[in-house]
Amino acid sequence: MHHRFVSALEKALGWNGPGLLGTAFVRGTIEDPELLDRLMNPAKLLDLVMRRSLSTPQFRIFQDGSELHPGRYITPSVTRRGQAIPMADMRRVGALMREGCTMVLDEVDFFDPTMEAACRALQWWAHELVQVNTYLTTQDAGGFKLHWDDHDVVIVQLAGHKSWEVRGASRKVPMYRDAAPNSEPSEEIVWQGVMRPGDVMHIPRGFWHQATRADQGDGYSLHATFGIVKRVGVNWLDWLADRSRTKELFRYDLDRWNSPSQWEGQQRLLADAVAGMAAELSPQDFLDARERERRAARHVPATGLFGKPSSVVCITDFEPVIEQHRDTVDVLAAGKKLSFANKAYPALALLLSGHPVEIATAAETTGVDVERLAEILVEEELCTELTPALSSAYTGLVTNGTS
Repeated sequence: MHHRFVSALEKALGWNGPGLLGTAFVRGTIEDPELLDRLMNPAKLLDLVMRRSLSTPQFRIFQDGSELHPGRYITPSVTRRGQAIPMADMRRVGALMREGCTMVLDEVDFFDPTMEAACRALQWWAHELVQVNTYLTTQDAGGFKLHWDDHDVVIVQLAGHKSWEVRGASRKVPMYRDAAPNSEPSEEIVWQGVMRPGDVMHIPRGFWHQATRADQGDGYSLHATFGIVKRVGVNWLDWLADRSRTKELFRYDLDRWNSPSQWEGQQRLLADAVAGMAAELSPQDFLDARERERRAARHVPATGLFGKPSSVVCITDFEPVIEQHRDTVDVLAAGKKLSFANKAYPALALLLSGHPVEIATAAETTGVDVERLAEILVEEELCTELTPALSSAYTGLVTNGTS
């Protein structure tokens, strides 16, 4: 999938692929105002908040460095049948913004198709899961206090200005669930300055940082934080532990009350089996299996009830693996293995490219029954119908698959 945002991000940071992700702090600038506006702007964000039922911790507002009680900006909207639905009280939200506050909406990709497609493109690029949170700060409000994240982040300043301080890590490769706390900030200041529209920075896991508008006066700031969670050795060990359930040896009780020699014998057998599994199932095997077994994102499978789709797009979290054999083609994705006749390869490569595909045009281009292939891929939840809302997420950002 060739996404305009991913290309602009690579250019801004001076990267050629995701290989430098998580290695060092780096800054740059996306010199494309229209791209920034397409991703998100304050009016669009407020519209998302207004039209959805939201609650903490997904939707939060901070003022004077503290999180406000949700009762100050979320109120139950009571239907005529007496059902209470939590909704943002936009009058109160507006008043807080005029006073100065920071509004946080986590996982915007759940609500906005443009951000959904951008995160999917980043996932295919980085081979890691990605989510995006947005932060709208008004007036001279502060942001979060000095803190670190347990994942790498890419921060994109979408509108307005905000002052940042970034420090180095005080503990090497810290994790959310760790063997020791990581509560003492580093004294090493990596960068201090103001982020302006189009500015981008990559903050590796464990680097301390904070942002504020306390020195900016009237105005606002909107930035998006793309969180990218890379896998670590512990995740590989967890996967091996799960795979060990297939072996009878690991399902026996531990012989706590047996003789010392029997206890030592069982420990030796288990240790040898663990070493054998670690040699047989490499970290690369774990990463490959994770991508192939990850279920696709939530979408309604088309059933033909409302007519056949004219366009589809692949919506798997990771790029499907297409294996071409002598007589067949295998597709490995979303925990499934689908086999097709070899002649279907050109159409499958197109349908699973991550680019929107017009079925009629693709059929003419490939000479294959693309309609039937698309129907199967939609039923298996590898692709979905390109609705008007989803189509808008790709228009001008991802080229059509048949172009």
